[in-house]
Amino acid sequence: MLILLVIMAGKVEHTSKYNYKLDNFCMNVEGKIMKSVETQSANNGQGFNIPMSPGMQNKQLEKNLKNIKHKLLIMSGKGGVGKSSVAVNLAVSLSLKGFKVGVLDIDLHGPSIPHLLGFSADILSDEEGRIIPSKYSDTLSVVSMEYFLENKDSAVIWKGPKKIAAIRQLLMDTAWGDLDFLLIDTPPGTGDEHMGVVDFIKDSKCILVTTPQEVSLADARKALDFLEQVNIYVLGVVENMSGLTCPNCKHTIDLFKNGGGVALAESRNLKALGVIPIDGLSAVAADQGKPLVLMDVDSKGKDAFLSLSETVLKAL
Repeated sequence: MLILLVIMAGKVEHTSKYNYKLDNFCMNVEGKIMKSVETQSANNGQGFNIPMSPGMQNKQLEKNLKNIKHKLLIMSGKGGVGKSSVAVNLAVSLSLKGFKVGVLDIDLHGPSIPHLLGFSADILSDEEGRIIPSKYSDTLSVVSMEYFLENKDSAVIWKGPKKIAAIRQLLMDTAWGDLDFLLIDTPPGTGDEHMGVVDFIKDSKCILVTTPQEVSLADARKALDFLEQVNIYVLGVVENMSGLTCPNCKHTIDLFKNGGGVALAESRNLKALGVIPIDGLSAVAADQGKPLVLMDVDSKGKDAFLSLSETVLKAL
């Protein structure tokens, strides 16, 4: 069996004699993405495992997620609308309220969560061979595709079946434990990753992120159509990048218009969960790897993200 080891800074670290096993979540054909070695399995010291049938996998996945109260998909129809920033700041805001929060980054081709959190980690495994989520704080843990890459600048060149298998295994083989929230940061659009996660977590709810202008709203409507077809409950819509307040004269400039996300929510009888303005500090926070809600500054963006966590709690 191929066992994947994460190589960080030229060394392998793990908490037990077992390294995490990724049966389907494996390196690409060139072998450039992840390091792999032959090792014994944790199955009674034998060098093999009996493959699980799809039915057995589904039961294992359901068992592994049963102690998570709320599973929230963070989606956007279009890329570049600040979806990952919303996911990170919402997760941190909820954790600051004392909730136990997990974040799973399934944007396999462009994982942003580690950078936005300023948080790199080795993937560790427990004695049962399950992934141990990396602790960002006492109430927030993270698993991201980036943690499995030998080089974070490596491209992940995978087709649909391998991506879906990877997502299944990240959900099934991670020791999430008891959580109040699991936020799943998805890639833009409605592709393989989304099809996989909604099939695996049928009781998930979705938060849709869009910017106010029509070019984003058009794809947001497609995302809502997708969610309706796969029967996933939409918790509400977040309008991001809605207006820029000049720090000098305090005049608001509608760079990407405003109100489009709110209007979309109202037209579909959905909740408008929040309106997040453009805030220059957001770029500073992202480059520093510190969520805006943790910065000791007066900021309309920070206030909006903190308010978002309140509206999400009320919407559940």
